[in-house]
Amino acid sequence: MGKKKKQAPSNTIALNKKARHDYTLETDFEAGLVLEGWEVKSLRAGKGQIRDAYILLRNGEAFLSGAVISPLLCASTHVSPEQQRDRKLLLHVHELSRLVAAVERKGYTIVPLSLYWKKSRVKCKIALAKGKQQFDKRATEKERDWNREKARIAKIK
Repeated sequence: MGKKKKQAPSNTIALNKKARHDYTLETDFEAGLVLEGWEVKSLRAGKGQIRDAYILLRNGEAFLSGAVISPLLCASTHVSPEQQRDRKLLLHVHELSRLVAAVERKGYTIVPLSLYWKKSRVKCKIALAKGKQQFDKRATEKERDWNREKARIAKIK
């Protein structure tokens, strides 16, 4: 009998698929996330969501806002968990200055793409993005469908 290989668990906690649809992504960055203990436990249980999340720049610092981390039922009694609080992003000074310059001068938006584990730390992948118009979204969808169709045709022959 053949032995089955154990599949490594995925490092991804949450994905923001909507961001790739609504924005044209330029440069991406990896940022650390300042979390409380109960939030880490909830993320380990898979209770995080960043679909409607966005990045705020305040006083030269970046914050993840709108991300939902649902508390576990067995959360500590002395902590009052807040699902949607602003969580600080940890970035290098030169990365922060690049983000601030792009947002203020060039009209970019900063969107979170994913939350994932790196060793025992939670990281957030963020990207500089420009918003897509409706016709851009349709063109992207049409191109994706055409590439899928080409792959099917090539597979048949």
